[in-house]
Amino acid sequence: MQLAFQDMKTPKVQYITDNAGNVTGVIVPIDTWKDLLSERETEHLLRSEPMRQRLLESMERTEGVPFNDAIQKLGLG
Repeated sequence: MQLAFQDMKTPKVQYITDNAGNVTGVIVPIDTWKDLLSERETEHLLRSEPMRQRLLESMERTEGVPFNDAIQKLGLG
């Protein structure tokens, strides 16, 4: 197994190759991995029209609900 660094645009990404030089895997920083998972989740949500609308509406909100108010509204406090 060998590790080969990608070009300088993303120097922290590493490719793993087998003895024949075939790329068999990749190592990415955890922050990059979390970003990729987040993008997949967002993509999944956008496939459902109701969820898509909720997501788009939430992105337009400029105010949130204070934590203690949310706890009260949920009947948890």
